[in-house]
Amino acid sequence: MDRRIEKKTWTWPRIALIAIAAMAVLWIGTRIFKSAGTTRLQVQTERILLDTVQRGIFQEFIPVTGVVLPIRSVVIAASEGGKVEEKFVEDGAMLRTGQPILRLSNSDLQLNYLNQEADIVNQINQIQNMSLLRDQQSLNLKETMLDVEYRLALSGKRLERNKMLLETGSISRVELEELEEEYNSLLRRRSLLGKTLEKDSLSGLIQEQQMENSLDLMRRNLEIARQSLDNLMVKAPIDGQLSGLSPELGESISRGMQIAQIDDLRNFKIRVRIDEFYISRIFPDQEGTFLYNGVAYRLQIKKIYPQVANGAFEADMSFVGEFPTAIKRGQTLSVKLELSAEEEATLLARGGFFQKTGGKWVYVLDPATGRAVRRTIRLGRQNPNYYEVEEGLQVGDVVVTSSYENFGEKDELILK
Repeated sequence: MDRRIEKKTWTWPRIALIAIAAMAVLWIGTRIFKSAGTTRLQVQTERILLDTVQRGIFQEFIPVTGVVLPIRSVVIAASEGGKVEEKFVEDGAMLRTGQPILRLSNSDLQLNYLNQEADIVNQINQIQNMSLLRDQQSLNLKETMLDVEYRLALSGKRLERNKMLLETGSISRVELEELEEEYNSLLRRRSLLGKTLEKDSLSGLIQEQQMENSLDLMRRNLEIARQSLDNLMVKAPIDGQLSGLSPELGESISRGMQIAQIDDLRNFKIRVRIDEFYISRIFPDQEGTFLYNGVAYRLQIKKIYPQVANGAFEADMSFVGEFPTAIKRGQTLSVKLELSAEEEATLLARGGFFQKTGGKWVYVLDPATGRAVRRTIRLGRQNPNYYEVEEGLQVGDVVVTSSYENFGEKDELILK
């Protein structure tokens, strides 16, 4: 007799199938829970730029544009006005110190010099005549003094004899008194002449000093007039190249007018233009470099011009050591102006992401999922190539550095 076989409800295949289904539901639920509130955006990988965070040498610097200028330039101006009579050189000539450039003519200066020369000759003649007259007066006074002394000596002897004769009664007392009066008069006259001679000598010294001062003043005036005539010959003040020489023959030049410029080409300086944002970080002796024909040359700030125009200020940089002899005046160069010393730091390449995030967060690639996840960071200093990473990133992290403008505020980027 056949026996009915009952089917089992919980067979091993059915149990295994249920377990697999439960695990799938659990995995899907977990994924849904984890992704709750997370926003994502699909992005084509070829449309973004990636950079790996690395450890390297960081130096803060800014690129600035500089113009090559001579190390020294001297403006040549007309010390005296006049008409151009002769040109000895042309614009662009290499000159030595004292070499003639232009010859001017000025009839007023020439006439003034001749008049002053005539005046000084007349003054010298007058002084010589006055000196002769003073010497003659002095000689006359001395001659008179000698005469008085002679007469005084004779009168003294006569007085002594008459005193002896008065005792013998040979002469009267009246005659003796008259002789004594004459003698005393001669004494007073000698005393007066002595004072006169003393004052005459002092007066002569004063007059001689005054005349010498007057002559010296006239000589200096004549020397100034002669120098004014010499200034009609315009000469090179230094060795260098002449530029900007525009006056032509017959042209009238006024006093103080700029005639040309001479540049010392034995060395050069670079005048750089710097954004006003950095004005508080630029100091004398600050250094920079630039490349010329594959060779790096060092520069040093020597002079800062604090005037700000069109959002920038200027500074002069001189060469430290050798300079490239092939550079020319007016040539434009790109200079790397150093704002800090070289030091080791964690580096992230510059990119368009900074404009969107301000350096406060970035998308970092998750190796496990292949997605780029938003992460908070903190950046420090920067140069044209790198940002200095202070927090939030480790060496080896892969960061999306291209612009985030089209990403909105998504939490993750799904790279395709």
